[in-house]
Amino acid sequence: MTKIALVWLREDLRIKDNAALSYATQNHEIVTALYVYNKIEFDGKREAQKWWLFKSLKNLQKDLKVYNINLEVLLGDDVEVLANIKNNQDISIYANKVYEPSQKYKETKISSHFNVNKINFKLFKGNILIEYQEVVKDDGTPFKVFTPFWKNAEQRYLNKIPSKPTNIKKLKNSKSFFKNTIQIEKILPKNNWYKKFEKYWMPSETEALKISKEFIKNKISQYGDTRDYPNIEGTSKISPYLKHGQISVETIWRECSEIKNKGKGYRKYINELGWREFSHSLINNFPEMLKGNLRKEFDRFPWVKNNKHLDAWKKGMTGYPIVDAGMRELYETGWMHNRLRMVVASFLIKHLRIHWREGEKHFRNCLVDFNEANNVAQWQWVAGSGADAAPYFRIFNPFLQGEKFDKNGEYTLKWVPELKNFPKEYLQKPWELEKKYQEQINIVIGRDYPSPIVNHESARNAALQAFQSLKK
Repeated sequence: MTKIALVWLREDLRIKDNAALSYATQNHEIVTALYVYNKIEFDGKREAQKWWLFKSLKNLQKDLKVYNINLEVLLGDDVEVLANIKNNQDISIYANKVYEPSQKYKETKISSHFNVNKINFKLFKGNILIEYQEVVKDDGTPFKVFTPFWKNAEQRYLNKIPSKPTNIKKLKNSKSFFKNTIQIEKILPKNNWYKKFEKYWMPSETEALKISKEFIKNKISQYGDTRDYPNIEGTSKISPYLKHGQISVETIWRECSEIKNKGKGYRKYINELGWREFSHSLINNFPEMLKGNLRKEFDRFPWVKNNKHLDAWKKGMTGYPIVDAGMRELYETGWMHNRLRMVVASFLIKHLRIHWREGEKHFRNCLVDFNEANNVAQWQWVAGSGADAAPYFRIFNPFLQGEKFDKNGEYTLKWVPELKNFPKEYLQKPWELEKKYQEQINIVIGRDYPSPIVNHESARNAALQAFQSLKK
């Protein structure tokens, strides 16, 4: 066994339940943690996550210092950086898996390099409940439908010997391994629009564990009923922490398992973990869906290219209050309520008939919880072009969604305050209020708030007609 260990961190920015970090501290005298920041993967693509990553690495760096472990951040490509390690450096390298095809490719390349150069390299199970290749049908083929997938996966996980939480050991000495490290501040976006995120998030493992415990203790029992209402703090908001590995999905599972009275809320929440597992299974078994439609008939769909409409959607200026509220929440906080994610996605794809890839790309850039598997799978679910997808002809009616899930308008008015004087009955359809009354309250549609960029009925009919063209 070598004296020094290097732990290659990616989406596992935590101490608790970190198998690679735990193994390294239990078996080596000196441990150094490495994060390689690849600008190509972030610049212009994942701007919101630059801020989250910066804060997370700063906090993890402090946490690891307590255990005499240095966290070193390098700029470059993971494979190129790790390929510079030589076998005469007497070092072992450990990492936890990441379940994205591009990351698996990196793992294969670097594993091959280490094998040829006789450098000890070990991969541990990543932040997932069960390895996706273990969950298959009786004939060995992967699932394309969620319910049978999750029934199979959950049973397989339950049948396994329960894993115990891993802990890391405090070491006597620390050591820097790399010379060309960078200041973590270099990760931050040049555009300081992210500064408002400080009001909403504290990206750290400590915060992740606290949020999870509080949600499971105080909110999960009502989750089945409250999760659809954006004006209620009914969801866990754990997704960005889970994405960056500041909490393990197994930690969440264990905490949920300790609930004595497991009701509807518990079941709904566990199923959300299941959708995350299903999404990772999909992109690994059907990697083509990362670049296009899983259902190939949608390659013939007559999408519309309209940059003016796309820009209005991004800015929350479509004239549909509930849609605009969701898009403004996204820009302000780096997050959006799940019900609203479906509403705004349906509006882009079906009312505007703009390709789902445009929405997927915008979410990727603006969400602090962007996860490649979840993002692509959810956009294709709404579009009807993915696995176990909602049928294309299921078109959300924006004002009915607003009236049903934001009955009193608290959420809508929080993000679209210019409508604060509108009568509640006209809040989701402000254009229907007579012009003379609009002038009385000094909010005129088309002047102070946009007129609808499309007519709901006309857009709906056009979308259904476009869908029918796939059957010809």
